[in-house]
Amino acid sequence: MAERDVVPRTPPALELKGVRKDFGDVHAVRGIDLRIEPGEIVAFLGPNGAGKTTTIDMMLGLSVPSAGTVSVYGRTPLDAVRLGLVSAVMQSGGLLKDLTVAETVEYTAHLFTGARPVDEVMERAGISLIADRLVAKCSGGEQQRLRFAMALLPDPDLLLLDEPTQGMDVEGRRAFWKAIRHDAQAGRTIVFATHYLDEADAYADRVVLIREGEIVADGSAAEVKALASGRAVRATLFGADQATLRALPGVDHVEVHANSILLHCADSDAVARYLLTQTNAKDIEITARALEDAFVALTGSHARDESVQSNADEVLR
Repeated sequence: MAERDVVPRTPPALELKGVRKDFGDVHAVRGIDLRIEPGEIVAFLGPNGAGKTTTIDMMLGLSVPSAGTVSVYGRTPLDAVRLGLVSAVMQSGGLLKDLTVAETVEYTAHLFTGARPVDEVMERAGISLIADRLVAKCSGGEQQRLRFAMALLPDPDLLLLDEPTQGMDVEGRRAFWKAIRHDAQAGRTIVFATHYLDEADAYADRVVLIREGEIVADGSAAEVKALASGRAVRATLFGADQATLRALPGVDHVEVHANSILLHCADSDAVARYLLTQTNAKDIEITARALEDAFVALTGSHARDESVQSNADEVLR
């Protein structure tokens, strides 16, 4: 009988298996399993100290896992970097302040065989108009766009971004993400860490939340937001009594700013009914929880406490 044709499997763009990273007694990364396919845009989110930057360093081969493996398109991170398969845009560093923008890109282009044309990557990054400006005279956002241009030179298959729009104005952020979306549609894989949760919500195909070196959520923005149960009720209410609002059934958080109130609650219908019938509230709005709510719920200190209690309950059962 003839052997069946074997279709070669395309390796994942990025794969982490049981990855741990220890610094003495500090366990920065505690066993991450993550697989990212080519062409995905993935937001890698977590509070400060969660292990994001440590994990990104291992993806780039700048650090070696204490346990587990990291592969980029089936290769070690260092081999992938040498072949130009992966580039990074980091928060800071890597720029010579006495060079102009164009000189910086031209100098970096000489480090890669078959680099993309300098004019092309500068245009893509939106820095053509400041080509003759000294790096020292560039704003923080302009320096980030310069780093983006440098990262595009080897035409990488995987682009790792650490706070890529830090310092950019609204227009710059919008132009940056338009370029990123174009790259992803052409097959480039994007993994980014950001404190701008609206960017993750708007542009990521997938959101990965990390807390204390462990992944606590992985899915689309809508799926992750659904993990933060309940809804938010916003209204205009003169003379709001926080204690009364906080005592309503199902209300877990109350904010009062001047005459505006915001209540996070499990039963939004009951809260809205109370506001309509028992108060002079107006302009009542009911919305689903935002990604920020899920972020706080899943990565905040109370989430850790609930996780500990859940584990304790499991042991007692």
